[in-house]
Amino acid sequence: MTSGVSSPRLTFQLLATDGDARLGQIGTAHGTISTPVFMPVGTAASVKGLTMDQLRELGPEIILCNTYHLMLRPGADLVEEMGGLHRFTSWDRAILTDSGGFQVFSLSEIRKVREEGVEFQSHLDGSRHFLSPEDSIGIQERMGVDIAMAFDECPRSGLDRAEVESSMEMTHRWAERSLRARKGSSALFGIVQGGTFPDLRRRSAEFIGGLPFEGVAIGGVSVGEPKEAMLETMRFTAPLLPADRPRYLMGVGTPEDLVEGVAAGIDMFDCVMPTRNARNGTLFTRKGKLAIKNARYRADERPIDPECGCPTCRTVSRAYVRHLFVAGEIAAAVYNTVHNVWFYLDLMRRIRQSIASKSFGSFRRELLAESAAGDPEV
Repeated sequence: MTSGVSSPRLTFQLLATDGDARLGQIGTAHGTISTPVFMPVGTAASVKGLTMDQLRELGPEIILCNTYHLMLRPGADLVEEMGGLHRFTSWDRAILTDSGGFQVFSLSEIRKVREEGVEFQSHLDGSRHFLSPEDSIGIQERMGVDIAMAFDECPRSGLDRAEVESSMEMTHRWAERSLRARKGSSALFGIVQGGTFPDLRRRSAEFIGGLPFEGVAIGGVSVGEPKEAMLETMRFTAPLLPADRPRYLMGVGTPEDLVEGVAAGIDMFDCVMPTRNARNGTLFTRKGKLAIKNARYRADERPIDPECGCPTCRTVSRAYVRHLFVAGEIAAAVYNTVHNVWFYLDLMRRIRQSIASKSFGSFRRELLAESAAGDPEV
């Protein structure tokens, strides 16, 4: 067992490695998190399609919520008044909050970035708001989260090198302000930027990694760049991050992306893919993706995935789930979300087991081979 970062806010221990893949544990005030870990996304303090009881049954040790969405609705004042995000949601395990930087970039059609922060227009009602590093950290701490993210400037794909470098330097200055602003018990992670430019990613990793954050994230990927460019950037950047702290790849991705991220040494992941795909009728299985609306499943008595132990696969057939989906029943989204979230969490359990048994390399090869082969008749 190797000791990593240890602070009153967060601890990290590296338990084993298999190549660059890492098996670890993060300690928080709301429990221990086994890594590599996938964090279900509960953007507005709810994982879409699931009650908190259903989510607890699926077993995640940490979920992700979002500062931008919660500051707009219901507002940080109300969350604080209700005793913080854990008490407000009745979630007794760890919570990480994104700082809002990416959402300002992705959701606000009108935004003005200046040294002080970002002025933006709400995607809900068009109202004007301002968010600075100090504001973002203050909101996250008032909500009582276990892990907060530094406020960053997320450049869109396709900018030239000079524009990406300027944005990265802004993120660096905001990272220092984020650290100075924190006063509470939340751990704080910094975010590495730099687009797809290796020299900028190296500079950013060295700068952010040199600051006293409890963890370091790779941001600014999966923002419109080609998949291979995302993977190349991730593979290049991950080894540059401090080895004694959790490494977090933000907003990625597919099951194949998660396995490739683990192979590069990443510890933490989040993505809306399992829940969004569930609502659209796309289900993940060990043999590939399944579009439940297809007519071939109309009288299919099999579970969604015969190898899956989720509550959906234990209780209902493909035929029934298809009927619910085609009929527009809310229960279809629930059944589908239960399955997809279970699939992602189970994938991470199997990854952790493979690292512990020194068999991650063969696990990775088998998963990628199955993905490449595909199986439309799954």
